[in-house]
Amino acid sequence: MRMIFSQLTGRRVDPSFVCYPPFYSNFGKNITIGKNVFFNMGCTFQDRGGIHIADNVLIGMNVTIATLNHGLAPDERDTTIASPVYVEKNVWIGANVTILPGVTIGENAVVAAGAVVTGDVAANTVVAGVPAKRVKTL
Repeated sequence: MRMIFSQLTGRRVDPSFVCYPPFYSNFGKNITIGKNVFFNMGCTFQDRGGIHIADNVLIGMNVTIATLNHGLAPDERDTTIASPVYVEKNVWIGANVTILPGVTIGENAVVAAGAVVTGDVAANTVVAGVPAKRVKTL
C-alpha cells in the first residue's frame, strides 16, 4: 500500500504510514503525509487545493477531505475555487468526518465522529457536531 500511495502522490511515503483500502482521491499529487500517519478504510480526499497531513495523525474510516468549492451565485457555480487543508501534528479525526476547503486542524486536536468541519480547529481542542464546535479543551 505504501508503494501505491507513493506512486499516487509522486513522493515517497514514510515506512510508518498505514492505509487500509479502499482509498479514493481525484488526483493524488497534492497530498503530503508525515510520519506515523494512519488512514482507515473508505477515506476520500479531493486534493486539488492541497492536503497536508503532519506527523502522528489518525484518520478514521470514511473521512472526506474536500479542497474545492463553487461560487454561491447560480452563475458562478461552474467555477471551482481551490483552498488547501492542513492537519497538524498529533490530530485524531474520527469516523465519517467531513472537512471542508481552507480548514486548518490545530496540533493535538480531536475531531469527533460525524462532525462537519467548516472552519479552523484550534490546537488542543475537541470539536463535535454539524457544524463542528469546540466541546472541550485538552
